[in-house]
Amino acid sequence: MNQIPIPKNEPVLAYGPGSPEKKELKKVLAELKTQELDIKMTIGGKKIETGDRKRIHPPHDLSHTLGYYHKGSAREVQMAIDAALAAKESWELMDWRDRSAIFLKAADLIAGRYRARTNAMTMLGQSKNIFQSEIDAVCEFCDFLRFNVSYLKQIYETQPNSMPLVWNKMEYRPLEGFVFALTPFNFTSIAGNLPCAPALMGNTVVWKPAETQIYSASLIMDILHEAGLPDGVINLVYVDGATAGEIIFEHREFAGLHFTGSTGVFRKLWARIGNNLDKYRNFPRLVGETGGKDFVLAHPSAHPKAVAVALSRGAFEFQGQKCSAASRAYIPESLWESVKNSLFADLDDMKMGTPEDFRNFINAVIDEKSFDKLESYINMSRKAKDAGVIYGGKCDKSVGYFIEPTIIQTTDPHYITMKEELFGPVLTIYVYPDEQYDEVLKLVDQTSDYALTGAIFARDREVIVKSAQALRHAAGNFYINDKPTGAVVDQQPFGGARASGTNDKAGSLLNLIRWVSARTIKENFDPPLDYRYPFLGEE
Repeated sequence: MNQIPIPKNEPVLAYGPGSPEKKELKKVLAELKTQELDIKMTIGGKKIETGDRKRIHPPHDLSHTLGYYHKGSAREVQMAIDAALAAKESWELMDWRDRSAIFLKAADLIAGRYRARTNAMTMLGQSKNIFQSEIDAVCEFCDFLRFNVSYLKQIYETQPNSMPLVWNKMEYRPLEGFVFALTPFNFTSIAGNLPCAPALMGNTVVWKPAETQIYSASLIMDILHEAGLPDGVINLVYVDGATAGEIIFEHREFAGLHFTGSTGVFRKLWARIGNNLDKYRNFPRLVGETGGKDFVLAHPSAHPKAVAVALSRGAFEFQGQKCSAASRAYIPESLWESVKNSLFADLDDMKMGTPEDFRNFINAVIDEKSFDKLESYINMSRKAKDAGVIYGGKCDKSVGYFIEPTIIQTTDPHYITMKEELFGPVLTIYVYPDEQYDEVLKLVDQTSDYALTGAIFARDREVIVKSAQALRHAAGNFYINDKPTGAVVDQQPFGGARASGTNDKAGSLLNLIRWVSARTIKENFDPPLDYRYPFLGEE
């Protein structure tokens, strides 16, 4: 097979004062603030408008209009399926090198000419500070696009043994039918990877992004077409979930679901698809990364400042709106005062506001529904007998959906915010007696239904080994003396089990192999001309 460019993780730019990247980004942010984009769906390579225009505003600035998107209906979903199926044969038969070239070019466009615009649209549309946007929308997305090509090559090169006179081959065919990519608001890179990964393997896709990520999703679609993606390979529709489901999950050619979102939604989709199995040509592939209730567990031997920084970053970067965010912590009594003082000092130093002011570490949560849910849990804890807010807790949606970094301390390790995913800047801490570390290990493993990410902090090697073994099923991404967020493509392939999904590890070939259906081919160079085997002869 031909050599491909050796992928490397895209370097994260610093955006320091006076840097050229910061100047360019500020310029693009200002330009976008003067425009109201008219964002159309992309179906079969055509821009589709419906006239049913919905306003887009920054979560941190409710009065400002970024643009309008054209909301679709069942008609546009059916059009997208038809376009995907029409494009399938020619795309499937295209040489893998030519398919790969499209996504490699898209990565170079994002890392180069479109870097500032990709970041700016993510910052404005999803209220991410520049560092959170840079590591997500640019670097991680570029890594997905580049490393996926390498994974494709590894898969294709995995071939069976051959014997004399026989040539055995393994052909990795795309799935029959179309793939549905249902993507979240919180990571532009995930929103891009979920349709792109199956497409790279020769599948055609219907893509429905979260309503609150449409602003940056539209740019991804434009970049892919500039990179040479043929019409109909990925079809971007703006519809509500129920409308999409009514058409897609009833269609005979539905072949797979690539999903990131809530556990509850994924379970409902799985059940619906299971009830429809008689309708489908094949058993659909279901790949899902869902919720998390991610832990930080400190042993008495841990470095208290390291624990505090892991919490201030792991719980509150991007307002805790990461499925990997630290949302429950277990701190020994002997370290608590030191950890608390350092953590509070970090939070006191953090500024909150628009991401357009680069001094702000904390920005807004994504929408009013999320804001109201988070506020209700904070208020609930204020009234609880066994829990209380010990830091932050102020909520204000007069200008944008702003919630202060909030810490709840509880005396009940099974308190509701130790178990349920909140998806916001709320961390719950349980302080335990030092001598109960072994019991707390069991608590960490058994308290939550989720098993996505988790971290332990300890300097005692025996404790590290024991803890890693005790928590081997508690997290698909497990961190030792580091925060439980920030997985990097090809370094820490990402995904969890239990209620956190199918653990198909985005950022590795384990994900891509789900989007192919293997065919074994045996070619006999000298087929037998006599049916009789030697055993038939008499002595």
